[in-house]
Amino acid sequence: MAQMGFFDLSERYASLDAKKDPLVELDAVVPWEDFRPALEQVWRKPEAERKSRAGRRPMDAVLMFKTLVLAALYNLSDDQIEYQVRDRLSFMRFLDLGLEGRVPDAKTVWLYREALVQAGMVEALFRQFDGHLARQGYIARGGQILDASIVRVPVSRNTRDENAAIKQGESPEDWADKPAKRSQKDTDARWTKKHGKSHFGYKNHVNVDRKHKLIRRYHVSDAALHDSKAVDQLLMQGNTAAGVWADAAYRSEEMERKLLARGLKSHIHRKGRRGKPLGAQAKGSNRTKSTVRSRVEHVFGAQSNDMGGTLVCTIGLLRAKAKIGMKNLVYNMRRLGQLRRLNPNPA
Repeated sequence: MAQMGFFDLSERYASLDAKKDPLVELDAVVPWEDFRPALEQVWRKPEAERKSRAGRRPMDAVLMFKTLVLAALYNLSDDQIEYQVRDRLSFMRFLDLGLEGRVPDAKTVWLYREALVQAGMVEALFRQFDGHLARQGYIARGGQILDASIVRVPVSRNTRDENAAIKQGESPEDWADKPAKRSQKDTDARWTKKHGKSHFGYKNHVNVDRKHKLIRRYHVSDAALHDSKAVDQLLMQGNTAAGVWADAAYRSEEMERKLLARGLKSHIHRKGRRGKPLGAQAKGSNRTKSTVRSRVEHVFGAQSNDMGGTLVCTIGLLRAKAKIGMKNLVYNMRRLGQLRRLNPNPA
């Protein structure tokens, strides 16, 4: 097989450009170097703390962050992202790697993500990029839309006694002698029912602005938490409009008082009660509200369909928060590229 030369590689990249490689747009709209100071605080020891300069130089902090972005964008496991970076020219170019470049292996990817997890850094990176969006003119406009989506994780098959202990915040007795078994059990995830079907995992609670369909706030919980219980972590004061849209699960007298106290206007769906079904006027009002509220479904649809799905294969709430937080961050990065194409001069 003939070896690929410089001009062959350039021709391949040119053909990718002709097909509108989406990673080129993503690479252009994100200020990657702005993240470097925060990333290097987590990923590299200060020079004064390093015992020796010997050994292999660590992978570049921004390159590793971009690798995690690719993993979130296509919902790839650590082994899959290593393989895809080695195999795909578009991934190599996104990471600014040549054919001879050093590719991060699966273990390195896991270690770097774990460093973010333990430092709680993903939330900080999300807020940092939200600041970039505001500086680019994409401030939160038009009101707030609240909703939550179930994020599945692999099911843990436990006995009734084991589940009872887990719900009490305890570890089952026989797990202490089986560390390998314990390490594979997610004791933070919970079961919930939606539309008559049972789901095991977590919830991604989001606040999306009506104008730009960008995620402005998010909160990750176990799947059993009621949607309305995450509202305090989602509501914000910086939106240019006072309206708040949400489905009927968020409707309560307490919620109405809470919004009123914050100077916000409720557009939450009304719900019927046993023996008191909604009238025609209330149903019509709900349909009108749905034309706005449905915009948040576009966000979850993009994550499920365009970004490889939302299944999380990690253990524990901390790691799930990092995985889901990266998914939300990368959605906003991708959405910024779309907004730039639709309207280069936001107002």
